[in-house]
Amino acid sequence: MMVGMPQIIAYRKERNEYCKHIGNEVFAFEKTGLICHNSKILNFNKSDDTLILFLKDLIKQAGAICIKEQSLLKPADVKFKNKKDLVTITDKRVEDFIVKKIRTKYPSHDVLGEETGKTNFSSDYLWIIDPIDGTTSFFHQQPFYSVSIAVQYKDQTICGAVYAPRLDELFYADKDKGAFLNDNPIYVSKTDRLINCVMATGFACLRANLEKNNLEYFNRIVPQLRDIRRYGSAAIDLCYVACGRLDGFWEMNLNVYDIAAGVFIVEQAGGKICDFKGEFNFPEQGIVATNKYIQNKLLENFK
Repeated sequence: MMVGMPQIIAYRKERNEYCKHIGNEVFAFEKTGLICHNSKILNFNKSDDTLILFLKDLIKQAGAICIKEQSLLKPADVKFKNKKDLVTITDKRVEDFIVKKIRTKYPSHDVLGEETGKTNFSSDYLWIIDPIDGTTSFFHQQPFYSVSIAVQYKDQTICGAVYAPRLDELFYADKDKGAFLNDNPIYVSKTDRLINCVMATGFACLRANLEKNNLEYFNRIVPQLRDIRRYGSAAIDLCYVACGRLDGFWEMNLNVYDIAAGVFIVEQAGGKICDFKGEFNFPEQGIVATNKYIQNKLLENFK
């Protein structure tokens, strides 16, 4: 690109793309996030504000369905994956609603949902959906449940949102733009001693009846802390780390849809995520989320 050449930005409605003319060369910035140089696609992902705006609106609509249906739940509306792990008809309805909206707006994108599995369109884009994270809380008429949606481009998360409908709290993050709670910027805490920390954990391992479970770590870690919390939604736990309400969170036996959006929000808020060994094989090898200042101290407990 030559210095001093004139640059002209234009929008071509018929092709739904922005174009930059630099001298005799044309660069087309497509709405899908790709860049073309004289019709040749380059490996570049353009930030698209319409994506995060669509995601925020979508997740709040999904949350409204949860609020409407929570008080109407009956025992017949619940099925059990095992003796402790339940799913409601609302989980499926919310996921179907989200998928339908994505299909309408982005028909070529792939989707991974907790209830419906993964599509296979070979798209560079993947939407990861947990329609209700914290179904036990949802069924028992408690407020600590959430809708969680993350969007990945070529296996890298580019935006994510977690909405707690009963609390009316929308956490979200857009790549390189920070993390937010109801449109206000959020940041992790600066606590640097375990004794001053409040943390959260969960027991998905007990629901799955795993022989090796979280109780060993729980008994080891909690005496070192100021206090512990148990919200029942990994997505909410991660977002509370992101906004500084919690200094750390750990759990085992989670799935990618439980954590995809929350992990991204923590990272964009300045926090750190790793597995129990300090590596990046999460959630398969456990997950640890901290404000980064106490990460190494917490990891000592998993050796």
